[in-house]
Amino acid sequence: KTYQNHNVCIKNLLDEKLRYTGTITSLPEAPKKVLIIGSGGLSIGQAGEFDYSGSQAMKALREENIQTVLINPNIATVQTSKGMADKVYFLPLVPEYVEQVIRSERPSGVLLTFGGQTGLNCGVELQQNGIFDKYGVRILGTPIQAIIDTEDRKVFSERIAAIGEQVAPSMAAHSLEEALEAAEQLGYPVMARAAFSLGGLGSGFANTQDELLILARQAFTHSNQLIIDKSLKGWKEVEYEVVRDAYDNCI
Repeated sequence: KTYQNHNVCIKNLLDEKLRYTGTITSLPEAPKKVLIIGSGGLSIGQAGEFDYSGSQAMKALREENIQTVLINPNIATVQTSKGMADKVYFLPLVPEYVEQVIRSERPSGVLLTFGGQTGLNCGVELQQNGIFDKYGVRILGTPIQAIIDTEDRKVFSERIAAIGEQVAPSMAAHSLEEALEAAEQLGYPVMARAAFSLGGLGSGFANTQDELLILARQAFTHSNQLIIDKSLKGWKEVEYEVVRDAYDNCI
């Protein structure tokens, strides 16, 4: 179909706008050995789906002839099944034990995003302690700073606001007093969310000051940061996910 006045072909215009014209840059050298921080113990809120995703990651690495080392204390997972990883360490997913595995195996790369919240927290702590730099381990996949920015709810809100996305008003709190003050400024009802929490622990809605105090006390047992959001109860929610690879293919 063509506009008579402007003689513009809609199909050609869409093809021109949607066609990717960037250049493919050379990728870094593939690692020889990769450490995967596994899904760990299964619990409500995490780990079940990460057992599957971690298994698929190891299959993909094996197809590329990359040696895999898995650390996962849970023997009842697909990840720890025979033939999945080249070597498995049944050790707790805590920085002390992961560092021991890194020191022993000397992997050239590590995958942090296939172990759920436990794996993410462990990876962030290892990075902050300088363990990856100490042993020359390259973080593969999602950059560590992106993990930190998305796990820290205050930083994430600031990043979203910086690109002009409309989000619910929110304030960060590090004490009960700050939480109550934030709720008063935003106005009840509010939603309280703990940062770096497992499966939404310490999160919920509060319609009154007393309800917020209960939530805040629970949240501060799991995290030192609490985000108070203006409640959006009653709004309809639409969720979508985007996957992009190193060649900038996007679905």
